Amino acid sequence: MSRIAYVNGQYVPHKDAAVHVEDRGYQFADGVYEVCEVWQGKVVDMPRHVDRLDRSLTELRIDWPMARPALEFVIREVVRRNRVRDGIVYIQVTRGVAKRDHYFPSGDVVPSIVVTARTADPRLAEKTADTGISVITYPENRWPRVDIKTVALLPNVLAKQAAKEQGCKEAWYFDADGFVTEGGSTNAWIVSKDGVLITRPAESGILRGITRAVVLDLVEREGISFEERPFSVDEAKEAREAFVTAASTLVMPVVRIDDSVVGNGHPGSVALRLRALFHTATDFMAV
Repeated sequence: MSRIAYVNGQYVPHKDAAVHVEDRGYQFADGVYEVCEVWQGKVVDMPRHVDRLDRSLTELRIDWPMARPALEFVIREVVRRNRVRDGIVYIQVTRGVAKRDHYFPSGDVVPSIVVTARTADPRLAEKTADTGISVITYPENRWPRVDIKTVALLPNVLAKQAAKEQGCKEAWYFDADGFVTEGGSTNAWIVSKDGVLITRPAESGILRGITRAVVLDLVEREGISFEERPFSVDEAKEAREAFVTAASTLVMPVVRIDDSVVGNGHPGSVALRLRALFHTATDFMAV
C-alpha cells in the first residue's frame, strides 16, 4: 500500500508530498514538531503531545494551522489511511511560506502543516531492549531553548551521527560542568548504586519529554525511589543501570557509556520493569 501524507489541507501520496521552496521551515528551520507513538492501532498520549505542540507554537509565536479538534482528527486519519497498527505519527508546523527574510512575515501568512505516519515492527524494538544499547557522551553545543521542540536539529544530527560512527545508538550531551543533559533524541536516566532512579529536572536545558512524564507517573504509582537532579557523566558510568526514554523507543536500557560497561552489562531490572508497565500509564485515542 502506498503511504499517504497530509500537507496543508490535502491527503496526498507520500511520494508526491511537498512544501513550497520558500517555506520558512526549509529556509530557517522556523517550525516545530511532535512525534506520537501508535500502539495497537491507537495514538498514545495525543492530548499531552498536542499540549506540548501548543506550547512550542506559543514560544515561537506561530499561529495554529487549524483548530485543535481538526488537528486531532487529521492525526487519526493519517494513521488510519496508512493502516499503521504499531509505529509513529509525525506532525510538523512551520510559520509558513513567505519571501526569504529573517523578520517574521507580515500579512496573512498561513502556517504550513505536514502529518505523516509509518509502521515500525515492535518485535525489533523488543529485541533491542533485550540486549540494551550503547551511548557516547558529547559536549553540549545546542541553543539554550531546547525546551522548545523545534525542527532546528542539526546539532542533534551531528551528535547522533558521531554515535553511529562509533557503533552506538545514542549520544548523551553533557554541559560545561560535566553533567548529562539529555540524549540527541531522548531523555537520560540512571539508577544509582543505592537503587535510586535519577533524571535531570526539566525546568531548563532539556526537553520535557512526554514519555518522560509517563515514566514519572509510573515511578510515583509503583513507589520507586526517585530523585530529580543533575547527574554527572562519571556518576552515570558508575551507575547500577541506565536507560533512555522517547516516544520512538519508550524505555530503552543502556548497557554501555563510551567505553564503560553499565552495571553488569545487561539491561537493568528498573528499566525493564518500567518498559513492561509503560502502556498501563498512558492514554489512548482510537483511530
